[in-house]
Amino acid sequence: MNQHSGLFAYLSRTRQSLANRLGGLLSSGVRLDDSVYEALEDHLVMADFGIRTASGIVDHLKKSAAREKVAEAAELSALLERSILDMLSCGDGGQSERSVASPHVILMVGVNGVGKTTTLAKLANFHKRQGCSVMMAAGDTFRAAAVEQLQAWGRRLDVPVIAQSIGSDAAAVAFDAVNSAMARNIDCLLIDSAGRQHTQGDLMDQLQKMKRVIGKLDPSAPHEILMTVDAGNGQNVLSQVENFQKRLPLSGICVTKLDGTAKGGVIVALVDRFRLPVRYIGIGEGIDDLREFSPAEFAAALVPDLSDSQAESGMP
Repeated sequence: MNQHSGLFAYLSRTRQSLANRLGGLLSSGVRLDDSVYEALEDHLVMADFGIRTASGIVDHLKKSAAREKVAEAAELSALLERSILDMLSCGDGGQSERSVASPHVILMVGVNGVGKTTTLAKLANFHKRQGCSVMMAAGDTFRAAAVEQLQAWGRRLDVPVIAQSIGSDAAAVAFDAVNSAMARNIDCLLIDSAGRQHTQGDLMDQLQKMKRVIGKLDPSAPHEILMTVDAGNGQNVLSQVENFQKRLPLSGICVTKLDGTAKGGVIVALVDRFRLPVRYIGIGEGIDDLREFSPAEFAAALVPDLSDSQAESGMP
């Protein structure tokens, strides 16, 4: 069994979609020529790699194939996996050095409906399982449901939650949370924020205010600004990240709902476009269904083994 098979089931829709498209193209006996590369690029675009990223992967493949004297299309599968891994690794390998500061402050941002608050709670659970003391802050003061949701997660996880009344200044919540985390020697503080579109200038200004206020208590904080995106939104996530990155120094990306989409290729497009690491991926609804992103594991699980394509045809 391949050591990376743990992700196979979660990426089954994207993986099977690629297998269906590439099965005939990269089959044994097919000579490698420009038409194969053109068709391969089209298939990658349809798997939501995007035109820029698909073109970059194919250019990389051409150079690798020429260097290794590959003559048959069937030999491209391994090179494709390697090319995807090389592209994913340009975002620092998906890892980030943990700051020595205490608390380690993480600010979570993103648009509405991507699972940001739930991802924050899953991240709290992740850090708690690592042996860290954790606190959460309900910085989405625009929605009563968001505050209540985070408080419910706090009770479930036995994690303290700093919250104020609906409509309060989110920066004030962040300030109180950092003060409290410092006083209580908390290892990791996770701060939620209101979901917003980039066109909502007042809310984007509020995010910058939150960052400034946190920095007054600890000039190095927030130590991470993570943006949550929904893999099912495909190429739309690129414009989301682009617009947030114009206003905030994003340090990484969390990708949710990866198990329910055939658009997993967008992860490669994100790293290629922004050179930001994908830090975590959501692969299910459970509290433990958040894992650190591994470029090698993802590349191996994403690219189908076409020698097994017939067996994989029964995958969902």
